[in-house]
Order: sequence, then structure tokens, then C-alpha cells
Amino acid sequence: MFLAIRELKHSKLRYLLIGMIMVLVALLVFIISGLANGLSSDNASSIQNMKADYFVMEHDSKNKLNRSIISMDMLEELRGEPEVQTAEGLGQMMATLNKIGSNEKTDVTIFATNGKGILAPEVMEGTSYDDKVQGEAVADRSLKEIGYKLGDSFQDELSGKVFTIVGFTENQSYSHAPVVYMNVAGWREINPVLKNHAKNSISALAVQLDAKDEETIRETLPDGVTLLSKDELLQSIPGFKEEQATLTMMIAFLFVIAAFVLAVFFYVITLQKTNQLGVLKALGANTVYLAKSIVGQVMLLAVVCIVISVTLTYGVTLIMPEGMPFELRPDLVIKYSLLLLVVSALGSMLSLYRVAKIDALDAIGRVS
Repeated sequence: MFLAIRELKHSKLRYLLIGMIMVLVALLVFIISGLANGLSSDNASSIQNMKADYFVMEHDSKNKLNRSIISMDMLEELRGEPEVQTAEGLGQMMATLNKIGSNEKTDVTIFATNGKGILAPEVMEGTSYDDKVQGEAVADRSLKEIGYKLGDSFQDELSGKVFTIVGFTENQSYSHAPVVYMNVAGWREINPVLKNHAKNSISALAVQLDAKDEETIRETLPDGVTLLSKDELLQSIPGFKEEQATLTMMIAFLFVIAAFVLAVFFYVITLQKTNQLGVLKALGANTVYLAKSIVGQVMLLAVVCIVISVTLTYGVTLIMPEGMPFELRPDLVIKYSLLLLVVSALGSMLSLYRVAKIDALDAIGRVS
């Protein structure tokens, strides 16, 4: 590391320019990964946060909750299976709410489930809804941010039914719309799709079970229904798979670009230092020592640039608009930081090849 640090101090401007490029690339990686994670949460946090591993849905629904209608009669049958830890009904529909006393309209997703079951949201303010009382609802905190408060009433645009907000939860959204939770009876009253179905219909049954018991439960299900994992249900949410694939591809390209940029920069620098490296070899420095010096130089520069990039990323989040979905968890920061270090090390491989090919006598002969 002695040689690496001495060279960094001697050629400050050269390595400052390389560092700036590394900082910008790493900054883009962290910002785009934060946006990808934020969009994922904004599109499906209600499902991601559910305490369920699998979902029983109508076979012909194409894995979409809003197309699935099944009978609640299967709920007790599932609960009776020894492999099933617990099960609960889940109703879903999209709706437009009219705030009572205002002309404001809001598009939301309605989720219906047992207010004390495994799918019930954690109430951050107020109380949960009562399964035996009609007209109570728990709304995502994003509705509070646009003017709703505890005790406010809203009307479902299609059915005309009125509900009162008795509590607020958080991190509950579906298909980029805030989620409003209510009991199953209230959901059945406002869902127009259920008019031609039995009164005990529901969109899906959420199930907790071990992965090893998945096939056993599949075999017990009647015809016309299917068992989906949580990941399969997430992938079927409109736009979820496409958004994540696009942003993931952008992140992958950034890693490739980072590898090529670093490889070219350090290879050019190595070419410029051919004479000096030849002299060092003539003085007794072996290829391994010089290779360690180059890799150490790259890794030291990469670590400093990554730390600066992470700091800048969290600084940028402070000036981002409130409505922008951005979520950068510490585990993602660590994951991408390690990947950037690996990419940096790979980018130095071309330089190491050049160092190995340097002939001390030829290099000294070219010294003017």
C-alpha cells in the first residue's frame, strides 16, 4: 500500500477525476436502486407486509386479486389441515372515494379482512375497525397527508355507501394507490362484481404454511382454485414486474459501465507508468508486489468514493419531493457497495495483465 498511497498523493488531479466518475456512477446505482425499491413498495407494500406465505385464488383469475372470486367455505377446511398454521379471507377491489363535505375524489384500493386476523394492518393512530359494525375503515397514512383525518367520512362512488375513518396505518399501498381496510361485510356491500355470486364469496384466502407442505395443500384443493406463493402474487400486480425489470436492467448496465470505465482509466495510467514500473522491476520489485499495489490503489479509491456516494445519496433524499417513492434500506447499501468493490477489482484486471507483461530491460532502454 506504500507505493499506492504515494502515487495517489503525487497525482492528485488524475485520481480526483477518476474518483469523481466513480462517485457519480455509484451515486446513480444507489439512487436508482432506492427508486426501484420505493416503486416496489409503493406498488405492493400491502402484499409484501402481509403475514401470509401463500394465497388460494380462482384458477382462471390469471393470478390477479381483482379477477378472483372464491367461496369462503374453503376457509374452515384449510384451517383444519394439519400443515396450515393459519388462514384468513381477503377481499380486494379498486374504488373511488368522495370525501363527505368536499368535492375531493381519491382513487384507492379496498382490502377486506378480519379486523383481528393475521392480515389486519397495524394501526398507528386511532383504533381498528369492528367486524360487527358497518361503516368503519382504517386508511393508509397517505390519505391523512391529503387532508383526511380521524372521524372523516367518505362515500364509495359506485355504491353510495358511507364509511368513517377510525384509524390510520402506514406502508399500505397496492398498485400505486393507498389501501383502505374494512370488514368483509362492508366490502361485499360495495363490490359490484359480487352481485352474481354467493353471499359468502371472497377474493382469496391467505394461508401461512411451510414451503415443504406446499404440494400437500395443492393436492387437497378442489378444482377451480389454485395456490400461489406471495412472490407469484406480487409478480401479477399490474406494472410490478415491468417496473422492477426496467430498473434492474439499468442498475446492471451501470455496473457494466463502471467496470469498463475503471478498466480503461487504470489501463491508460498503467501504460503511462510503463517506464517507472520497469525501473521498479529492475530494482527488485516483483510482479506480485506491483499487482498488489495497483489493486490496493483501486480498492482504496473505490472505498472512499462509495462512502462519499452513500453520503450524497442520503443527502439527496432530503431534497426529494415528498411524493417520490424512494426507499434505500441498509442491506441494499451494503449489497451494492460490495458489488461496486467487486466491479472495481475486476476493472483493474486489465492493468494487472499489462504489469505482468512489462520487461524491465525494455522499459529501462526506453527511458530518455
